[in-house]
Amino acid sequence: MAISDLDYTIGIEEEYLLVDLDTMALAPAPDALMEACQCELGNQVSPEFLQCQIEIGTKVCKTADEARADLKRLRATVLRCASHHNLAPIAVSCHPFSDWKAQEFTDKQRYSDLEREMADVARRMLICGMHVHAGIDSQTMRVDLMPQLSYFLPHMLALSTSSPFWEGHDTGLASYRLSVFDNLPRTGLPPSFSSWESYKRTTGTLIELGVIEDTTKIWWDLRPSDRYPTLETRIFDVQPRLEDAVALAALKQALVRMLMRMRDRNLGWRTYDRFLIAENRWRAQRYGVSEGLIDFGERRIRPVDELMDELADLLSEDTEALGTRGEIEALCAIARTGTSATRQRAVYDAAPKGEGARAVVRHLIEEFQHDL
Repeated sequence: MAISDLDYTIGIEEEYLLVDLDTMALAPAPDALMEACQCELGNQVSPEFLQCQIEIGTKVCKTADEARADLKRLRATVLRCASHHNLAPIAVSCHPFSDWKAQEFTDKQRYSDLEREMADVARRMLICGMHVHAGIDSQTMRVDLMPQLSYFLPHMLALSTSSPFWEGHDTGLASYRLSVFDNLPRTGLPPSFSSWESYKRTTGTLIELGVIEDTTKIWWDLRPSDRYPTLETRIFDVQPRLEDAVALAALKQALVRMLMRMRDRNLGWRTYDRFLIAENRWRAQRYGVSEGLIDFGERRIRPVDELMDELADLLSEDTEALGTRGEIEALCAIARTGTSATRQRAVYDAAPKGEGARAVVRHLIEEFQHDL
């Protein structure tokens, strides 16, 4: 199958929380803030489900460097516009202490419908994620790669974990965001499909019955995008640091290239039952990079840093071609030293008693600005 210009392109979508610079608590975005952002960024920025959230999306990028430049521009613009209202954006999947019940919803039909359909399950969605699109021209290829790429979803989650706190306490999880998000229907690991037609028939059943209007209401960790010719990974916690976000997107890009390269040689990554992948997903959600993941080939639990070093070797041909060896090496370092969840807990523990949660928010504000 010929490779098109679309294959291997990437796009990044991020959701941010807005916090008051005096209290560190969540605050709704004034209309003037959103208007100012949209004046500069156009349709690359939009409101989200809650008024304290804002979403951005990069352009279609051929390289990680292009994604970095566009993401830097987007983050810097949101930061500057927010500062005029005594607000700051933080790129974190759960706010350390604010209460979901106190948040206001965005006045948009899609979000009103979601709240009506899902009730408190939707109202509790005070979470932010990062979605990475990989351009794949062939519909057949998108479906074919889903079960193979699913093997790596726990690895991606483990490296991205940024949500250990919820409503002022340490949940004990590295990614509490998934505990909240998984209460929605049509979430979690994707099913396997034998063909694009099978995927369309299965999802089309719910559309024909009026249960959902389109496949944007299917929120699997990995899905064919409804709007773009891409395979969209939704497993990631959003990243406080820009460079970490770019590195994770580069990992997704390299994995897609590796799997397509293997397919061209009549090879494929071994697929495992969703039950087994789900166990690794839970380990990543609970521990991040600290306790290891199951290597099903070797039938043992291995440290995440070992697995990442091995994966970096497997991807060497692809990262060389894509120019992303440095990004993958950065992820290997994260596997050794810890993720945002690790850093947030260290800040919390070092703060004076009663000030830990606010200290974490101040730390997240600094991390958002670090690479800009």
